[in-house]
Amino acid sequence: MPHPDQRISDPERIRALAHPVRLELLDFLGTVEDATATQCAEHTGESVASCSFHLRMLAKYGYIERAESRGREKPWRVVAGGYDLRPGADQPGSVTAVAEVAALHVLRETERVRAYLADLSSETLDWMNASTVTSGSFWATAEETAQYSEDLRRLNERFAGRSDDPALRPEGARQVRMFAAVNPDPTAPDPKGQ
Repeated sequence: MPHPDQRISDPERIRALAHPVRLELLDFLGTVEDATATQCAEHTGESVASCSFHLRMLAKYGYIERAESRGREKPWRVVAGGYDLRPGADQPGSVTAVAEVAALHVLRETERVRAYLADLSSETLDWMNASTVTSGSFWATAEETAQYSEDLRRLNERFAGRSDDPALRPEGARQVRMFAAVNPDPTAPDPKGQ
């Protein structure tokens, strides 16, 4: 059973993610059991000192923690469960912090999709047909949109455990990414103004 996502509204804690190296480190640590600062540096191309600093910041704000030491090595791992960054009515600055992190996340995911599409000709036909870039438009209330957003987030639960336990991965499985954005269309006319 997957861990419930931890809701985070504290602007300082949210802003801790507003750095591309930290997001890259979280991505990497999410794909391995644990990793040292040296292994993180090898993956990201950053210096060990830079990775150490960013790892400590991620730990300070509760996104990662120390894993069991391996001799002199001191690896890090992602804290169990996910997180859900949401503005809080009682948290001044949380709207701006969420917007900053979300914008950085959108840029990162857009670059991933562009990199995949740039190398599409090297994929098998099965993987090409399994992938999609899609969008849609519909009229919905805030409550319906919130439920739709939650439904999208929960779709990943059917694959729970496969990152931690390779034995759960079927033959031919690859790491797949899902990116969706659900929001009111800022270019659409205001329905009150009709």
